[in-house]
Amino acid sequence: MAVPSVPEVVEQNIESSVESRNEALGGLRELGPPDLVHLIRQSVKSTRQTGIYHHVTGIDASSSASLAAYVNSLTQSQVDKQTKFVSGLYCCYNAFSRLDMRVEVKIPGGVDSYCIDERGDKREATDDLWLETFLCAVLRAYSYADDGSGETIKKIVAVRRFDPITSTELEHRFLDAAEKLFFKGWQLGSDPEIQVPNLVSNHLTTGLLSYIHTTGRYTSGQNLFEKLRSKDPEVSSLLAQVLFSGDEEVKAVRLLRDAIEELPMDYSLLNCQASFLQRKGNLDWALPLAERAVTAAPSEFGTWAKLAELYVGMEKWDLALLTLNACPMFTYQDKDAPRMPEPAKVLLPLLPDTALDEIDESIENYETGMVHPNLRKLSAAGYKGTFQKAYSLLTDITSKIGWDSLLRIRSQVFVMEEEYRHEKNPGAKSAESAHEKSSSTVALRAPSPKVNGDDASSTTGDDDATLAESANGVEVGTTKTTDSLEKPEHTVASEEVKSGNEDPDPTHSNYTQFQHKRLCERWLDNLFMVLYEDLRVYTIWRTEMARAKNASDPNSPNPNAGPASNAFNKNPEEWEILGDLAERLHHKVEAIEAYQACLRIRFSPKAMRAVTRMWEGEKKSESVLQGMIRLIAWQYRWYSEFSPDLLRVVRKLIEDDGAVKIRSIVQATSLPQSVLDLTHHYVELCATFRSSGSDA
Repeated sequence: MAVPSVPEVVEQNIESSVESRNEALGGLRELGPPDLVHLIRQSVKSTRQTGIYHHVTGIDASSSASLAAYVNSLTQSQVDKQTKFVSGLYCCYNAFSRLDMRVEVKIPGGVDSYCIDERGDKREATDDLWLETFLCAVLRAYSYADDGSGETIKKIVAVRRFDPITSTELEHRFLDAAEKLFFKGWQLGSDPEIQVPNLVSNHLTTGLLSYIHTTGRYTSGQNLFEKLRSKDPEVSSLLAQVLFSGDEEVKAVRLLRDAIEELPMDYSLLNCQASFLQRKGNLDWALPLAERAVTAAPSEFGTWAKLAELYVGMEKWDLALLTLNACPMFTYQDKDAPRMPEPAKVLLPLLPDTALDEIDESIENYETGMVHPNLRKLSAAGYKGTFQKAYSLLTDITSKIGWDSLLRIRSQVFVMEEEYRHEKNPGAKSAESAHEKSSSTVALRAPSPKVNGDDASSTTGDDDATLAESANGVEVGTTKTTDSLEKPEHTVASEEVKSGNEDPDPTHSNYTQFQHKRLCERWLDNLFMVLYEDLRVYTIWRTEMARAKNASDPNSPNPNAGPASNAFNKNPEEWEILGDLAERLHHKVEAIEAYQACLRIRFSPKAMRAVTRMWEGEKKSESVLQGMIRLIAWQYRWYSEFSPDLLRVVRKLIEDDGAVKIRSIVQATSLPQSVLDLTHHYVELCATFRSSGSDA
């Protein structure tokens, strides 16, 4: 089996990377950064020493011996005979006890293990600490694994990624450690969409579910959660998720019924049952459960997002917008990433087994060009956490009803600027300039007003600088706002807000519905502005494409159409951005068109992964497999032998078509055998865990 090459980051000052890690220990919040491996290399002919390091995930951290074995494997694979390694240090973070476990290897002999706390003091490394460290190392391997798109790999340079669970024996040790430490899992933190980590929503449960869904080991997951459920019935929601994934719906429904009778206000159980009914199309049944989940956990984003999804599915657009406006939003906290000093140089050797011109991303293989400013400034691409989910819901609504209908419904449920100014000054007249630009463009360029003398950007609940509306073809322009506006008071309770489906009486010249509207949250107002910019750029692109196709058509009735080269003359990064844009706006066909245009110029793991997802939905097994071969080779090239997402896809292909057929298709591909063997390794891993179809 091929092993990823070893990247080297050369330090300017010896052990500066270790010192940086020591300084960062006090600021770590969750699972911690990838493991640090530091080596000191010395010239054979002199005493001159050099410090090098790299990061790694997926190494067995159950004892000091296993970590020392990894360091020794690096020293034994030394190719350069002019230098030798004199010492090595392996650092692995224990997120339970907030300690950094250290294993120091002296070459040719001697191993010392200890741990460092946040103050830099040394402590003894006990068996209990090693158990915690082993579990954290497995969870980190899944947390820092790439999804196949290459986005995670590109964030941190020189990281080797290994599969932490390669046998059923390691699985038993992992699940046993998870069982012993399960009730301390909330200490590890949670995904950014969760405000308060709890027993069933934390990084430990996320890692467990990720492992089970990746490997298909549903029986092992059921056994684990059954034992934990006997200690605390809240675990029933996790057990139900595993049962649904394992195609045991009847058992899962019965479990949820019994659990909800026992814990009627557990939002995790309610959300789980609502999600099941949503998948089955029973939205009317799911709605009361989602509403009760919001009542049970009003400060959690997930409960409100599920309720908004149901309203979207039921085409209750006004209630969907009101629910989205009520979602509690959290500042996105990224994973704990290593902060290292500026290196002297970085060596990134490529594994010869991955040599394939088709996946070469080198700069010499395509013509570079500047990315168009309009594409570069699209801010929606950077959304993460709750804002990414909220934006996805907003674009989903827009894809179903259109931008004009969205603005109309928005003006029915939220207080607009024109209404607010009219209500504050009933005698004031609206002064619209003849040279005024379009309403949306004016709003995008308008300065943010102040509320009660404070900067409106730090205040939610007001909508003084929203996008101007277009209702029934009549534009309502914006005018200059005053520097200080009093915040209007709420005049009705939330349950008394009128539905957006109730059309206002057109004979009422004054805004009689003003008292029945909500104030749009500032963050949601910003999402509307970002959505407008996305739609504007997307429309320009599609118009260019339509004109180009029309110009290239010999039967075109318009012989004076513009040249087709402008629409198609884009560099790979621009095509990738356009594909991402179309995907955000739920235009799948157009997204695939852009991604495929990118792939025709240069290989892109993000574009290839998006295309294979489309092929998965269309059940094109052979096409998916061809994409997997190239993605797996690209992953190995950049030191990653393990991607849970790619392993899951291969496992699904084996379940559908059988391992024999999958191996045959891979072997029949006209690519170097060394590249094909990398995919065979994924197939063998599925056989190790006795996945369905691997016995055939």
